[in-house]
Amino acid sequence: MNLVCLDLEGVLVPEIWINFAEKTGLDELKKTTRDEPDYNVLMKGRIDILAREGFTLKDIQNVIDTMDPLEGALEFLDEVRSFTQIIILSDTFEEFAAPLMKKLKYPTLFCNSLIVDGKGMIRDFKLRKENGKKFSVEGFKHAGCRVFAAGDSYNDLAMIQSADGGALFRAPDRILDDFPHLKNHKTYEGLMSSIREFHK
Repeated sequence: MNLVCLDLEGVLVPEIWINFAEKTGLDELKKTTRDEPDYNVLMKGRIDILAREGFTLKDIQNVIDTMDPLEGALEFLDEVRSFTQIIILSDTFEEFAAPLMKKLKYPTLFCNSLIVDGKGMIRDFKLRKENGKKFSVEGFKHAGCRVFAAGDSYNDLAMIQSADGGALFRAPDRILDDFPHLKNHKTYEGLMSSIREFHK
């Protein structure tokens, strides 16, 4: 059985934190896993900024409600689903993802969760599993699947390298410079060609 595993933000939907940063004017929140390889460092910094500025989970959700999938993403997903199974492996949070999953026709999503206090302030986060994308791919392989994986950030590299096949998608130059052996697609058509080649 073949399986496609995709990252979410930057691949199918815009970056949530960048959109929130642009709405609030907090440029500090524009840093993503494209910039910071250590996800724990990145998230703790984000939570500290939210606490300092007094922004709640609801403030972020209000921005997410205005976001749509990237142009062509839904059509790309529909085509992939027409011939194979697909799972989204993301470091986003259940509390962020729900409205976006509706707009993507509810693909299966593995992600993390937030710890929120009674006032709606984000106090911490709970990883589904440390390095969860990599271990998910390894688990699917252990279950007898051939896995193709694609993403755009540092936190996708272990997933892609653990898969039977894979590629980067619109990755920044700093990642391409560090991992020149990985194919990088700039369009959904290009990524689809790699997926179809893998499934031959």
